[in-house]
Formats: sequence, C-alpha cells, structure tokens
Amino acid sequence: MRRHFHKMHGLGNDFVIVDARQEPFEVTPALARAIADRRTGVGCDQLIVLESSDSADLRMRIWNSDGGEVESCGNATRCVVRLTGATTIDSAGGFLEGENLGAEVEVVIGQPRFGWDEIPLAYPMETAALPMAWDELEKPFAVNVGNPHLVFFVPDAREVALEELGPRIENDPTFPDRINVNVATCVHDRVKLRTFERGAGETLACGTGACASAVAAIATRRAESPVRVDMTGGRLTVDWAPGEPIRMRGAATHVFEGELDLGALS
Repeated sequence: MRRHFHKMHGLGNDFVIVDARQEPFEVTPALARAIADRRTGVGCDQLIVLESSDSADLRMRIWNSDGGEVESCGNATRCVVRLTGATTIDSAGGFLEGENLGAEVEVVIGQPRFGWDEIPLAYPMETAALPMAWDELEKPFAVNVGNPHLVFFVPDAREVALEELGPRIENDPTFPDRINVNVATCVHDRVKLRTFERGAGETLACGTGACASAVAAIATRRAESPVRVDMTGGRLTVDWAPGEPIRMRGAATHVFEGELDLGALS
C-alpha cells in the first residue's frame, strides 16, 4: 500500500505530512518511528497527519520521531497553513488559527497556561521559578503553550550540555507527561534559544519552544513584546501580552512530495 506525503520544514524542524481527510491513515508508534528514520525511512522530527474536523478546517495530529503522539507543534502548524490554506486547525493542544502572509506564516496558538496542574507537574509548586536544579540548570520557568515547556535563562545557551541534560530533565518524574527543555539567553528584546524536544531530541528550531521562551522572557521582564527568537535554524517573531493569545510568525518551506511504501516500512 502506498500513501502520498509532503516533506516540509519550519526553520529546519522537519515534517512528513500525510493528508488523511479523504482516506484514513492509521499510525502506530512503530510506523511513526519507521517513517521518521533518517536512514531507512523518509526522515523527520515529527510525522503530521491531517484529518477532518467538525469545528475547524482540519484536525492535526503529531507523532514525534520516537513514536509518541504529542499535543502541539508550532512549526508544523505554520507548515500545515502553508500547505493547505487552512485558517483554523483543531489539535490536541487546542484550537489554532493561521494566516499565510506570503514570505511568512502567522499562527495564533492560544493563551499560555501557568498552573502547576496545567503544565502538568506531579505536585504543586511555584511555576515561575521551579525550586529544582539539574547541574548548572536551575529554577526554570514552566509554561504550557499547547505542550509543556521548561525555560532556563542562562548566560550563554551555546555552552549548555543539552544533549546530556535534556534527557535527564525530560524524563524527571516531576513531569508526568515528560517535558520540553529550553535554554535561553536574552539580549535586549532578542532571545537566543536551544530546545531539547521530548521524544525528538535537540532540533534546529522549535515553534512552541520559541513561544514558551518569549512568554517567559516577557513575564519575567527580560524582554518586551514582540520578541525575536533566534535558533540554529532561523528566526521567529513572537508577540504576547498577559491575558492574550500568543502570535508566532516565521517561515514554512515545502521541500518535496512522494509516496510512502507502507509495506517496506512495516
């Protein structure tokens, strides 16, 4: 059996997108891992499946490269808006809106959530500065922007051993749904960011990580909106004010399309 797919990326954070609005596409963790494999599959950070929705133009489902399904992906949302022209998207992380602006795509991902049970954490604690530390990373800002994030503000994000600390923090029992880990350096109203995504590892860019880090920087008065977020793969602009939804703007690139041979991937 074969299924058509599109390969897209947002600042190097790359996706295989399957449109299942007309014909269902059943995804297992093993199939998601096989498609994401960069040697024997297509290769991607996340597999995106588009389904029909009664409340929006379409529904977006997301599987990380480890085979786990997750709630939200900001870069993928921009790619789906670019690919389909959708202006409303239903997801497990909430209702999303998007607009194709030509060179860039803007998406609205809803209001951030700060409650300990909304992140979620295993037990109550102050989320603006968790009383926790992993080696040199300490007192992170916790926020849910459709999926759960920690933001550590550090003098130089490039110097953090994220490949070693990321898995430890992601799988800490304090975070029952695991957690995305961001290390951010603020320079005026710019944030230099690296993100270790749960289930995918460090990626070239993370849209929700950029949103979480910008919200944390604004909330702690390290920056003013709009915030430019610079990542290895490129730049996003994030606009947010307390009580308002988050707006994120940046590039979304179509690379190629092809056919999945599901028999070869099983």
